[in-house]
Amino acid sequence: MSDEKTERLDFSYYLPVNIIFGCGKADLAGSLAKKYGERALIVTGHSSAKKSGLYDRVASSLEQSGMSHLLFDKVTQNPLTTTAEEGASLARENNCDVIIGIGGGSIMDCAKAIAFLAVNKGDINDYIYNRQKSENALPLLLIPTTCGTGSEGNGFAVLTNPENGDKKSLRCNAIIPKVSIADPECMMTMPKKVLASVGFDALCHCMEAYTSKNAQPFTDALCEYAMRLTAENLVRVYHGQGDTSAWEKLTLASTIGGMVINTAGVTLAHGMEHPASGLKNIVHGQGLAALTPSVIEASQEGNPVKFRKISEILSGGTDTGCASAVRKLLKDLELDCTLSDLGIRKEDIPWMAENCMKVSAASVAANPVVFTEEEIAGIYEKAL
Repeated sequence: MSDEKTERLDFSYYLPVNIIFGCGKADLAGSLAKKYGERALIVTGHSSAKKSGLYDRVASSLEQSGMSHLLFDKVTQNPLTTTAEEGASLARENNCDVIIGIGGGSIMDCAKAIAFLAVNKGDINDYIYNRQKSENALPLLLIPTTCGTGSEGNGFAVLTNPENGDKKSLRCNAIIPKVSIADPECMMTMPKKVLASVGFDALCHCMEAYTSKNAQPFTDALCEYAMRLTAENLVRVYHGQGDTSAWEKLTLASTIGGMVINTAGVTLAHGMEHPASGLKNIVHGQGLAALTPSVIEASQEGNPVKFRKISEILSGGTDTGCASAVRKLLKDLELDCTLSDLGIRKEDIPWMAENCMKVSAASVAANPVVFTEEEIAGIYEKAL
């Protein structure tokens, strides 16, 4: 007898994002941005976009299209609300009318927040916690350089408040990019360690959206497809065995991961990771690596059919147990770690559990099994 439930189909799907996908497409940045303004603020990190030559390519493309630009290169991992405020002030003071984000998820998220704050007054934390609302932002163009967060495909911007450690996302349709250029060639300069971390993050987006209580047929189909692309290519590319086609598939899987969480959301692994990286500024993918197996073990009874399907996808058709399949993948990516390895201590757990309930209430509620604060503290302890 099957344990799969028969449910009535009743859902909605809305995601107005324009994805331009393909190798070499980054050179179209100028012609695409020109439709939305005359002066761009380019948002990057300290060095990677410059070292790879991508910043120069985009700047040249803007110039050829008759656009001027200004550079804001102060974004770090786990971007701060204060950094976004600084970028927005620069955009306003210099009459920038388009924001272009070049980089990984942190940079794209900060670019979104800059685009939002440039035209909205007040404290961004009020918008993050829905005390204030706005559907206005400057036009936004994103060029991801890591196949991980999928931020180019959604209306989320995850930011950390340096005053209290809250790591939570601004969510609104206004910060969905007008155009996202997903160019697999832009991914190929990533260090191996970064690839492992962001690739696992992309997989987690799909696993969590797939098992979320907010999942629906469109997201399920996309998740299954993207999980297969990741399972078949991530380890191979990590070990230097992937060709251009493999990079294309990982880039596609990452963008899909961003799209599905826009609709179905993430669940408890992300919900528990945000307090950890908000507290200790750890690498997001590493935090997920430390937490995800323990979260799966605690949650799988809430949706055994889907967790079994994930196991089969990751194991090439065999159900080895979902947590075991994830642990094997992490080992193959040299990403297996514990929270203790990342600097989390037992005495940090009460604050993280409390903060999880505060900043990640939606993720806690969407998890296949809804846990109490005390139970979440117990999962943290198992992941130490």
